[in-house]
Amino acid sequence: MDDDTTDEVFAELKARPLGGWGVAQIAAGTGLAVYAMWVGILQPGFRRVPLRLQVPYIPASKAQVDNVMTLLRCRKGGIVDLGSGDGRIVLEASRQGFIPAVGYELNPWLVRLARFHAWRAGQHGKVSYRREDLWKVDLTECKNVTVFLAPSVLSLLQEKLQAELPDDALVVAGRFPFPNWEPFRTEGQGVDRAWAYSMQAQRQHMSKINVKHTVMNLDLDKELTKEKGYT
Repeated sequence: MDDDTTDEVFAELKARPLGGWGVAQIAAGTGLAVYAMWVGILQPGFRRVPLRLQVPYIPASKAQVDNVMTLLRCRKGGIVDLGSGDGRIVLEASRQGFIPAVGYELNPWLVRLARFHAWRAGQHGKVSYRREDLWKVDLTECKNVTVFLAPSVLSLLQEKLQAELPDDALVVAGRFPFPNWEPFRTEGQGVDRAWAYSMQAQRQHMSKINVKHTVMNLDLDKELTKEKGYT
């Protein structure tokens, strides 16, 4: 994704009205002043999270959720949402038959908010929200993965996904695409757009790039050898 696209999405996020309920959810997600003080003073380990890996909580819109689910249409099995926030992606996935539907979120306030949403929707017990670091989650058995994360996080997360996910896995990113991956399908426009990635196609694409780089390096070595007069 180029810088112009990133700037466009950020500008649209800033301009979009949240409404009273959206503001209330963000307040709950950030944990209010009491939680901020608790994190800053009593949890120094949390403060060691690099700033570029800290993702601000912004509730997904209905259009964003719908676009993600459209890209997941005809998929079966379980689903994992990394950085699940208030849990609405997991909740909708469960409604559409994904079992198990699991969300991983480090912020305890957002985990509580997600569980409240599930209880209010009558889905309590059908979904699972876990307070865990997404970098430590084992993804080797996951077939469907969704993410709503910042570009700085996605650039690192793509390495973990490529190393752990099986070939038949599908990854769907909302709001921002993976910077170095090629989507095979997109849905929606602007900040509501979602991108779908096939892990098998992505590995084939990266393999071709690696082969190309290897050939280029070999050609460069040959040229350097000729210049030194070894042939």
